[in-house]
Amino acid sequence: MDIKAYLTKKKELVDKALEKLVPPAKLFPISVHEAMRYSLFAGGKRVRPVLAIAAAEALGARTADLLPVAGSLELIHTYSLIHDDLPAMDNDDLRRGRPTCHKVYGEAVAILAGDGLLNMAFEVLSDPRRLKAVPAGRLVAIIKEISTASGVFGMVGGQVVDMESEGKDVDFPTLEYIHTHKTGALIRASVRTGALYAKAGKRQFIALSRYGELVGLAFQITDDILDITGTQEMIGKDVGSDIKKGKKTFPSFYGLEESRTRAHEVVDKAVQSLREFDRKADPLRELAKYIVNRVN
Repeated sequence: MDIKAYLTKKKELVDKALEKLVPPAKLFPISVHEAMRYSLFAGGKRVRPVLAIAAAEALGARTADLLPVAGSLELIHTYSLIHDDLPAMDNDDLRRGRPTCHKVYGEAVAILAGDGLLNMAFEVLSDPRRLKAVPAGRLVAIIKEISTASGVFGMVGGQVVDMESEGKDVDFPTLEYIHTHKTGALIRASVRTGALYAKAGKRQFIALSRYGELVGLAFQITDDILDITGTQEMIGKDVGSDIKKGKKTFPSFYGLEESRTRAHEVVDKAVQSLREFDRKADPLRELAKYIVNRVN
């Protein structure tokens, strides 16, 4: 299958859903709504919502009613990028080839824009008008899944350990913790959200969870590699920022070639975890390969 065409098609659907979910830029208070939309529509690939959609499709579910849920995953992802870029955290000037949110709107508005996106995600997830086709019990399970992945046992915890590890000679288990929480937790939750929406059986849910965990790890290993091998034009942000900040990465442990090998091994395991699924899971299989072979 043509995974790029699949991504483009699903991205268009997600972007249309997002347009309906977030306030117009000129709605008062204008500054925060402009900042939210500035970062949300900065050209992201929508990998997390697309993974949720692909997981549901792998189980034969119709996904039109999943779009608000998928959109909420992107709202949370964008909030995390805005906050990660702040001077108190990763202190980045560029994101997706444009000045970061705080560089354009100031730190205070950027913080509040991130807060707005995070809270709006759960406003969407708890809105019965938008999600009337999803039974309440299943929706509660989805909300718990996403909120856990976004909090101290997921992204927040990973970000804390990432910041506290800068300039330190951390061991490999610590690096794995950072990768599987800061980046991997929401990717895994995205896949599991699609599985929950589609009423996955126990074996199916375990298999998709394993897939999500492995794809999340492969995504961050590839990010580590691109931080060294990419260009600012390719990856849309400053190159070599991990090295400058004294961060431990897969290449700093294993070198570039071994890191590439390990990333592909992780993806092979992710694809193998889908062995009991039929051709409807091909988008998931191809997404895993796309993630490890991407250039940005």
